Amino acid sequence: MPHHIPVMPEIVSRYLAVKPGGVYADLTTGLGGHSRLIAEQLAAGGRLISRDRDAESLEIAKTNLGDRRERITFEKGEFSTLRQSLDQLGIEALDGILADCGVSFYQLTDAERGFSIMRPGPLDMRQDRSRELTAAMIVNFYSEREIAGIILRYGEERRAERVSRAIVRARPIHTTDRLATIVAGVLPRTSSIHPATRVFQALRIAVNGELDELEELMRVFPRCLKPGGRIVTISFHSLEDRIIKTAFQQLAKSGRATVLTKHVERPSEQEISGNPASRPAKLRALEMKP
Repeated sequence: MPHHIPVMPEIVSRYLAVKPGGVYADLTTGLGGHSRLIAEQLAAGGRLISRDRDAESLEIAKTNLGDRRERITFEKGEFSTLRQSLDQLGIEALDGILADCGVSFYQLTDAERGFSIMRPGPLDMRQDRSRELTAAMIVNFYSEREIAGIILRYGEERRAERVSRAIVRARPIHTTDRLATIVAGVLPRTSSIHPATRVFQALRIAVNGELDELEELMRVFPRCLKPGGRIVTISFHSLEDRIIKTAFQQLAKSGRATVLTKHVERPSEQEISGNPASRPAKLRALEMKP
């Protein structure tokens, strides 16, 4: 079974400050890296809700975390459904929440899921494969203007119109490698990062409604934490980080919470060399006031 290296494990542990008898939620379980970190610190009475919107990743996590199953409840669900989910489980409030906004290692490495520029596969990009909208639908059926808007807003790619025009002219496009080639044809490579990276990011965010989900989580999490409860977030691009930073600042200003991270935390050079995917990660933490 594939495993995934959790990002910034020591820093996550420090800010989450797991109480052995506490109740916690990992909102993006992926293959179970962070969930294991939390579960290993729990004792009798402690409980972890491991959630993910990707049913396939969750099944792998169940196998990976088999030795810790007695303290973990696995559940498929998005960020936005956290409060409803806790109500159904009979949990009034949590001691801590971990929200890692990254794409799962499994999603990136399984070519069939269509997330990777480097692995040829269908243009899918759905984290939850029960949803209808795919990247292929956007690329092949949205207007040139709509596609440019998605690439500009979610990819922060200033040459969005040029890319959108090339995509519409090249239709139909059904595979990741063909889309990457089309984008590379109009965006010259200026660094070691593939020129289609921002375009793939934009499509993924649009397909999964990622920023809407994150904004909804920022609205509901204060109602999910106990007084003194903590939330730790890990984001991977500026759009996510901006949403989190703004929400945390507003809560602190209202006197309801304390921001624990004076400055954003980042992975060490040593971690980046062992896990290059962690490079853009930014960690923030907040504690609700008692």
